[in-house]
Amino acid sequence: MRISDLARAGGVGVETVRFYQRKGLLAVPRGSAPGGRHYGAEDLRRLRFVRQAQAAGFSLAEIAELIALDRTDDRPRARAMARERIAALDAQITALAAARRSLARLASDCARGDAGPCPILAAFD
Repeated sequence: MRISDLARAGGVGVETVRFYQRKGLLAVPRGSAPGGRHYGAEDLRRLRFVRQAQAAGFSLAEIAELIALDRTDDRPRARAMARERIAALDAQITALAAARRSLARLASDCARGDAGPCPILAAFD
């Protein structure tokens, strides 16, 4: 498949594919086939892996490390990285829950009063 087909199948733009190639996350096909370079099923698998790892919150550097670990089958390091990511997600969830409670309280305070500035607007001033 051409780069545009790979990008479409992976749910990204062509420039994203090229960006991942520059970062070493995707291989650049060798040579030149008629109509441009061609990509295969393994390239699409890798592209989807990168996207899913990003969705899980891994940085591009961490994704590169995960890709390298796949070649070595270093399960302990992969598990450690997953645990670190889970801890970071738990911290984000805690922070988001606190922000939600605070905003809900401000919205409730705003709904109760009808004189003066809304507490929501005052809180962000």
